[in-house]
Amino acid sequence: MAYDDPTIAIQALRGVSTATLTTVLLKKGLRNIWIRGAMPLTPGQPRIVGPAFTLRFVPAREDLATPASWGSPISTRAAIEAMPEDCIVIADAMGVTDAGIFGDILCARMAKKGVSALITDGVVRDLAGVLGTGLPVWARGTAAPPSVAGLTFVGWEETVGCGGVCVVPGDIIVVDQDGAVVIPKALVAEVTEEGVEQERMEGWIVTEVERGEKLPGLYPMNDDTKARYKAWKG
Repeated sequence: MAYDDPTIAIQALRGVSTATLTTVLLKKGLRNIWIRGAMPLTPGQPRIVGPAFTLRFVPAREDLATPASWGSPISTRAAIEAMPEDCIVIADAMGVTDAGIFGDILCARMAKKGVSALITDGVVRDLAGVLGTGLPVWARGTAAPPSVAGLTFVGWEETVGCGGVCVVPGDIIVVDQDGAVVIPKALVAEVTEEGVEQERMEGWIVTEVERGEKLPGLYPMNDDTKARYKAWKG
């Protein structure tokens, strides 16, 4: 299968919407794969696909969550330097909305390293500066206080829970205007194949609707419609 090649799969997934992917994954029994609360900070972002690079925050503890901790070997700064090009950063911020996990300087460094996007169930700070970096960000919004006002950073590249979804490093993330969907790494090839086919099928259905076809028997397809679609595909 061509989609066994991760590069080919990622390229193909850029043409598959998150809405389609949630349906494909639902058919496989995976219902909890859409990251809650992570929405684009700016409209019109292109669909982005890439492997997950995870960050984990826990509740703030006063002796750990201090400005001095930013220079620690276990810090957001150190994690950023470990990020590979084209990754999608998934930051588990526990849904905290009154402490911004990243500001303009950190986002600028991520953009410089070629990070594809930042996705978090928390918020960012320094909004104007963050937007100025050009780094695509999906978040709950913004807040002025720094991360240590409500969170302690504890590690990267481990399994996290972001927006109520389990994310394992290396899972494939697809994110667009409807939010972010997590595809388990082991399912990428088959989900890509089925997602590409569903997009093709639904595109054909739309053309049929525009021709005046009625929905019963068309969506979902009955046997006659399936035969017409198969003939159209050749």
